[in-house]
Amino acid sequence: MGVADLADYPWDAMAPYAAQARSHPDGIVDLSIGSPVDPTPEVVARALAAATDAHAYPQTVGTVPLREAIVDWYERRRRVPGLTVDQVLPTIGSKELVALLPLLLGLGPGDVVVHPVAAYPTYEVGARLVGATPLASDDPAQWPEPTRLIWVNSPGNPDGAVLDVAGLRAARERARELGAVLASDECYAELGWDAPWDGEAIPSALDPRVTDGDPAGVLSVYSLSKQSNLAGYRAAFVAGDPVLVGRMLTARKHLGLMPPAPVQAAMTAALRDDAHVAEQRERYRRRREVLRPAVAQAGFRVDRSEAGLYLWLTRDEDAWASVEWFAQRGILVGPGVFYGADHARHVRLSLTATDERIAAAADRLRAG
Repeated sequence: MGVADLADYPWDAMAPYAAQARSHPDGIVDLSIGSPVDPTPEVVARALAAATDAHAYPQTVGTVPLREAIVDWYERRRRVPGLTVDQVLPTIGSKELVALLPLLLGLGPGDVVVHPVAAYPTYEVGARLVGATPLASDDPAQWPEPTRLIWVNSPGNPDGAVLDVAGLRAARERARELGAVLASDECYAELGWDAPWDGEAIPSALDPRVTDGDPAGVLSVYSLSKQSNLAGYRAAFVAGDPVLVGRMLTARKHLGLMPPAPVQAAMTAALRDDAHVAEQRERYRRRREVLRPAVAQAGFRVDRSEAGLYLWLTRDEDAWASVEWFAQRGILVGPGVFYGADHARHVRLSLTATDERIAAAADRLRAG
């Protein structure tokens, strides 16, 4: 399979529903894709502006200050001590890494790539691009012998599910039995809402309680798009097994995958400043507290959603019927079928709209 063989981009199917939502007298409330709407933090913008004299090629490996900032951030925010700069690598957003990881690891036909049952489609796309077989499964006991890459996503997109230390350990132990790489997509880890995650750090796959201090075969993937409003910067990174990171670095050098120098400077500033992250988290908390009771009043059940950037809803009807129901009220949401065949009766709502638009959506939902 190659790029030309990929199916149509699923979000293109949303065009008629978007048009319907835009026709609402008070305008559309777009809760579909989840693109940040709040300002880029000033501390980040200043760092970017100061780095615009970028006449030389940037480093694929990342600047030393950036790699040190990533290492410090993992210890400070994720409870992962002891990483070195040789264990981290900046990427051009996280989606490109998710799509390219099977290629960068040398996977191909006959290999299996496991991903969550509720998952955004790039895990499967990356497997199919190299001719590997994608397998949707959350149960380590079901992961078969040809498995070479296992994706976990915590907190999950779309369902906000969190894997605790025991769940991550089970995944890591099965990965070791199979000789597979465990790759953990953790980009919503600062957004825990329901107990215990409203007061306890969401664990990383690199947490020593998961790895027993040995990161061999384990990778953690993180993005600054949501917590720092840097989606347009394409600012992300991967950390973990130094051997795997070294292999990826060599491949990425050959492919010219170099994060722009000003973006690297902006990432360094973002990772060193926790205040803007706390501020953004509170924005999302407020919006969630407005939206969640309104969808319940409209007859939808919220499943999981204990963390992350979304509400995962159902009222036990076809997802497209729910999408149309919301569109009639000027609200655009994502159908669950975009996240796996098992989710044809769910829809996903993003918290990435302004306070005013969230309030408008809540009013429309309460009105029925």
